[in-house]
Amino acid sequence: MKVAILIPCYNESITIAKVVDDFKHVMPQADIYVYDNNSTDGTGTIAREHGAIVRCELRQGKGFVVRSMFREVDADIYVMVDGDDTYPAETAPTLIAPILAGEADMVIGDRLSNGTYAQENKRVFHGMGNSMVRGIINGLYHANIHDIMTGYRAFSRLFVKTYPVLAKGFEIETDLSIHALDKDFIVSEVPVDYRDRPPGSFSKLNTFSDGMKVLVTILGLFKDYKPMAFFSWCSLIFFTFGLIVGIPVISEYARTGLVPRFPSAILAMGLVLVALLLFICGLILDTTVKGARKNYELTVNEVYERDRARYDESVRQPRFGTQSRTDEAGPH
Repeated sequence: MKVAILIPCYNESITIAKVVDDFKHVMPQADIYVYDNNSTDGTGTIAREHGAIVRCELRQGKGFVVRSMFREVDADIYVMVDGDDTYPAETAPTLIAPILAGEADMVIGDRLSNGTYAQENKRVFHGMGNSMVRGIINGLYHANIHDIMTGYRAFSRLFVKTYPVLAKGFEIETDLSIHALDKDFIVSEVPVDYRDRPPGSFSKLNTFSDGMKVLVTILGLFKDYKPMAFFSWCSLIFFTFGLIVGIPVISEYARTGLVPRFPSAILAMGLVLVALLLFICGLILDTTVKGARKNYELTVNEVYERDRARYDESVRQPRFGTQSRTDEAGPH
């Protein structure tokens, strides 16, 4: 099984050499790709000197980097990790084990369960944001994922090659998690240790602006993936306001037979009509989403059959030296 280590980077010259060296030591047979996102501190040059395959992504944003990585890199298993040396390379074999066993399509490196993130993280609002996002997504999708925002993940080839990357920035981790839950991929979690950035290294994540983008992403994906639920809640809100405005009018009409509050009556009628239209929109879009889901499943089946045929062909035509290399290095 061909393993690719994917490292998105932007100005990580302080840490990238150690990250590449650590993964080369732990997984010597894996291909290590460093995608340099317009770094100005020589990150790409350092990574290349330490043996990584370096490619450039000119569009600024982690989402753009992930899109290029998933499109361009060919492998059977993918491990994505940040280039800031906050995640241990030693955990990578454990991270890919469920995928090798066919027990998961995406494996999440969970920083939160063992308490290391709370101990090492010096940014209080980051922890609060993680908890809020985790609560919202688990509530909407009836899931129990502990770490939604982690940058350490492993993926099967099927997941990578059928994942439509629409996120542009740091909301990519949220998009990955919601896509896996919505499309019923098998998600597993492996506890990993977390260490804070070394001195001189700085996070590019803005707690408030990027946090707002994450919340907007969650809302947008909820609308796109579950339109019936989304528009039903919106409809209920407008209907409730319509009742609040209209009940006094109805009560007065029942008591006197008159409707002296025409503005209130018109407003109440407008709110109820909007609620009805929102509910109808939800019904129509729900049918559309179900059709899109069927097409997506057909696409997944096509990719699965194509990859299986490719694998069967490689088994029928073994290369010289493949067996000895596997025996020496062991599974990776």
